[in-house]
Amino acid sequence: MNMGAKQTLDLTAVNQQLHQFAEVVNTDRPIRQVEPQEHLRVGVDLGTSSIVLTVLDEDNQPLYGAFEYDNAVRDGIVVNFMESVQILKRLKAKAEDVLGVELTTACGAIPPGTGDSAAKIVSNVIESAELECRNVVDEPTAAAEFLRMKTGTVVDIGGGTTGISIFNRGKLVEVLDEATGGFHMTLVLAGYHHIPADEAELIKRDPKREAEVFSIIRPVVDKMATIARDTGKTPVKEPVIVVGGAINFKDFVKAFSKTLKLPAYKPEHPQFVTPLGIAMYDHD
Repeated sequence: MNMGAKQTLDLTAVNQQLHQFAEVVNTDRPIRQVEPQEHLRVGVDLGTSSIVLTVLDEDNQPLYGAFEYDNAVRDGIVVNFMESVQILKRLKAKAEDVLGVELTTACGAIPPGTGDSAAKIVSNVIESAELECRNVVDEPTAAAEFLRMKTGTVVDIGGGTTGISIFNRGKLVEVLDEATGGFHMTLVLAGYHHIPADEAELIKRDPKREAEVFSIIRPVVDKMATIARDTGKTPVKEPVIVVGGAINFKDFVKAFSKTLKLPAYKPEHPQFVTPLGIAMYDHD
């Protein structure tokens, strides 16, 4: 990807890892065999539309991942504790069966600004799934860790929220969050067609209807870009990298950049950036 003369972030290595990881998720096979005594790092992303479990080796190289769609989280907040725990237990058991080792620790994440109570709930979900919770980090900062970003802005658009982390020379300058995400796209689509949200979600995910869907949900994209452009005390720093499962429309980045008034860039398989970054924080 050509990032331009002013850009300092090379996505080549990141995209290679994301492509490998997507293959792992699709085939349910690990990238390599795991040694019995090898220390693994585990990330748990309790998303609005799905719960994702990622496994890295001690050098932060992706090994395995799996996910399940869920309705246990809304706007970044766990609303069905037991459903989240049961899904995570299934994902843990599946990963242990594939890898042939027991997973004992994990890191979780929350949208920025949701506070200690949200972090405690995420920690409790992880602990209830029989994993020691090592850390709970904010989502866009986890994404920046995986992206190897030192200076720039990460916009993490999840199912329920738009999270923004701004970095300068390796330091986090500002982090903020607004309750606008993929679920709000679904609500706009449901309102347009006068159908339930569950039906609208299926239409949103149908690749054959992408052009039609995007024309309807375009105002939500503009709002997300406006949040990134105008919210907060610190001006957005380039490069601007957009991640999250809600951005998998071919025209998303073009529309987002137009409203942002800056070029934005999307890694391959952007829905996996944050979950992989979360696992990097699974350490003492």
